[in-house]
Amino acid sequence: MPNIGAPELIMILLVALIVFGPRKLPELGKSLGAGLREFRKNTQGLKEELEGSFREAPTPPGPAPVRTVQAADVAAVVPAAVTPAAVTPAAVTPVSDAAGQRTAD
Repeated sequence: MPNIGAPELIMILLVALIVFGPRKLPELGKSLGAGLREFRKNTQGLKEELEGSFREAPTPPGPAPVRTVQAADVAAVVPAAVTPAAVTPAAVTPVSDAAGQRTAD
């Protein structure tokens, strides 16, 4: 990016003076300064809001605590209806339709 030195800056100010006139130039500078001030204020507010949301964000939960399981705990959970004696081929009956043929239910 080229550097703007004193001669270039003086040339820009002279062109602005010729284009806008001596009465409008202070008003333009004032409005430009107010615009830059408002822009900085808004960007600073946005930056503070973002940093605040990062500070207040909840931390993700860690891993669940590990609990040892005893054999007595497992036996208490298994219902009595799901035992090998309850599920036998004699307990399963085939389903037939009206014609006497077996269906796959």
